[in-house]
Amino acid sequence: MSIAPASDYTIPTKDTVNKGVMLMTKNDLRVVEIPMPVPEKDHVQVQVKCTGICGSDMHLCRHGEIGIFEAKQPLILGHESAGVVTAVGEGVTSLKVGDRVAVEAGIPCSSCDQCMMGRYHLCPDVIFKSTPPHHGQLAKYITHPARWLHKIPETLSYEEGALLEPLSVAVAAVDRVRAKFGQSLLITGCGPIGLLVLAVARVAGVHPIVMTDVQQNRLDYAKKMGATTTYKIIPGQDELTTAKEIRALFNRSEGAECVLECTGIESSFRTAIMATRDAGTCCLVGVGKNDQTIPVNNFAMREVDIRGLFRYHHTYPRAISLISSGMLDVKHMVTHRFDFDDALKAFDTVGDTSSNALKVQIMN
Repeated sequence: MSIAPASDYTIPTKDTVNKGVMLMTKNDLRVVEIPMPVPEKDHVQVQVKCTGICGSDMHLCRHGEIGIFEAKQPLILGHESAGVVTAVGEGVTSLKVGDRVAVEAGIPCSSCDQCMMGRYHLCPDVIFKSTPPHHGQLAKYITHPARWLHKIPETLSYEEGALLEPLSVAVAAVDRVRAKFGQSLLITGCGPIGLLVLAVARVAGVHPIVMTDVQQNRLDYAKKMGATTTYKIIPGQDELTTAKEIRALFNRSEGAECVLECTGIESSFRTAIMATRDAGTCCLVGVGKNDQTIPVNNFAMREVDIRGLFRYHHTYPRAISLISSGMLDVKHMVTHRFDFDDALKAFDTVGDTSSNALKVQIMN
């Protein structure tokens, strides 16, 4: 593990100004001054060096909610972050000033049944940064429990450290759908999560892998990353026709043994279910409308297992290893970088489909 050079970080003084990117209300995002956080017991202070913009951040900006979580008061966004420890609170022995770290955004209670069974991501009292009502990490300085910070080696940049969060979702998704070496996989949606799922699945030996999207440039990118086949969705086309054409891309036109739906769009989820092979598994990764209509008899009478995915658990060490070992190269997915004071431009870029942005990050 590496210690950051002194030039990488600034230990704040009483005159240091802290800033955060705060959603005041729907469609009202601002860069504002916020208090400098002081680490309490078992916490550390982190100068955030890089934070990626997630689709959930954009959804919160546009709709003021994400899934079942509504932003009822001003909220600092961001949960894909890496940085440097700049102060340690009482009782912290695992970290010291200068340690380079990735921030695991979820803070569970560590004592409930779900936590005790290892499913800490399902803790009913989990604090997940940037999920209402909890402030996120898109700030110059934050505090965080030392237990939920992961040291990153010198071979990982801060950009790659911030990518560990969406990469964790991809690792969890491949686990959840139970995709194994030599099994077929359909990934619907070529956004950052879909493409990271592709990268993880390829390393795991999953084959063939078919990816779908409505944008040809995203499909072309997926092909460059190693997708076996791509399929361009035709908006408005009958779902049964689309599903039949996708199924035909797999052995004996039986469909995919494993399917990961990464858009959250109702029509895509419905098509994904129908494109799943009999006795296969379809897992919903993307977050869309709270209530959706799905083809119940289609999956029930074919014994297709429908699964959900909520965040991740015990994935950061594996994600760090995948990148540091050289097995995965994901830094090419960062297509746009902005200085902190230009954070609003970064969000505009994500929202502009003509920008061809994949992962946009804000640097400090």
